Amino acid sequence: MKVALISTYELGRQPFGLASPAAWLKNRGHAVVCIDTSRQRLPLDTIIEAGLVAFYLPMHTATRLAVPLIQRILQARPEAHICCYGLYAPMNEPFLRDLGVRTILGGEFEQALADLADGSKHGHPLISLDRLGFVPPDRSLLPDISSYATLHFDGATKRVGSTEASRGCKYLCRHCPVVPVYNGAFRIVQRDVVLADIRQQVAMGAQHVTFGDPDFFNGPGHAMAIVEAMHAEFPWLTYDATIKIEHLLKHRELLPRLKATACLFIISAVESIDDGVLELLDKGHTRADFFEAVRLTRDAGLTLTPTFVTFTPWMTLRDFRELLETLVDLDLVEHVAPIQLAIRLLIPAGSRLLDLPEVREKLDEFDCAALSYQWRHDDPAVDQLCSDLQLLIQTEERRKSSRRAIFARIWELAHDRPLPQGFDLGSSGAVPHMSEAWYCCAEPTSAQLAQV
Repeated sequence: MKVALISTYELGRQPFGLASPAAWLKNRGHAVVCIDTSRQRLPLDTIIEAGLVAFYLPMHTATRLAVPLIQRILQARPEAHICCYGLYAPMNEPFLRDLGVRTILGGEFEQALADLADGSKHGHPLISLDRLGFVPPDRSLLPDISSYATLHFDGATKRVGSTEASRGCKYLCRHCPVVPVYNGAFRIVQRDVVLADIRQQVAMGAQHVTFGDPDFFNGPGHAMAIVEAMHAEFPWLTYDATIKIEHLLKHRELLPRLKATACLFIISAVESIDDGVLELLDKGHTRADFFEAVRLTRDAGLTLTPTFVTFTPWMTLRDFRELLETLVDLDLVEHVAPIQLAIRLLIPAGSRLLDLPEVREKLDEFDCAALSYQWRHDDPAVDQLCSDLQLLIQTEERRKSSRRAIFARIWELAHDRPLPQGFDLGSSGAVPHMSEAWYCCAEPTSAQLAQV
């Protein structure tokens, strides 16, 4: 069977969610076409010839961007078998089925996707948490990694590869899209498969690797074995990973080993510096823990890159100003991508946040077009600030303004006054960052929507 695998957005990375099932399908003898519409136009004539068209939906942005493409394919060929797989597929099952999607797969999807292409008559579970024996991903059908986000550090640019050592998460943070699907479970990708994937990307020119695991330290022994083997084979290869604040404190003894194996930076979902909001989100850390994680990573010679869900129904203008002041005090201004200062809390279908009365009382009806529950802040000035910041950041990034310059504009907008004279926006050293800011929990930008 001819199978078309389509990704619309995966954080500026070459999509593992296409490369992995492509290998499974090719091993079963299927003809596979991989399209990443973040880098390519959709070849409609080729796609409508496929016996199975499968969209990878790992996040909200990807799902929103997939909708008009699904509609376009079904308009051209109403009988097309459309499948959606990934985290946001089961979360949006009713909407996707109304759209015309015939098969929904969540969790560990490779086996079910291959069985579907084989014509298996057995029903496919909406969510599978089977422990799979993975095969090395096949990246030969994807755009070259040179077309994806690059790493900028100390005046140099590095070509970036990406892989996954695990999926799912042991934790139940209320706002996280992993939770409704995995519900506290996590699954590893076998070490030899991860290393084989890294090996092929190095052969393609990768000089840095991003580990896309929801949390790299869900299985710290598994994670460390991989990076130590990687470093032994490619001592010049740097990497980054996502690790919870809670895990940075719990496994502080591993931080020097991360540094020794060429970890360049750690992304951590701090989300808020307000203990009340952190408790509502069930993040498992406090404001003080964040401060301690900054100290620990800095002492280990690692760069900490915090991410935030800045705008929530409980955030005030004073809270936002305090966040900006805290980033300056901790010398983290250039560690934070500007868009992280304008992220608005997203509440998709199935979110654990819906369990909380203090959340439900803030919500309007579910918005099918936005694929989320809408909310308005009690203070209209907060919503206006969020909107103004998003526009400001998009404008400044199109102008290629520096993070420092954008932060100064954000400060001025939030405080309605410039930074005090002599206010230090300097950084303690060069800060590594990707060329493409990611939008895991944000609305698609106008530029992204224009691509489809």
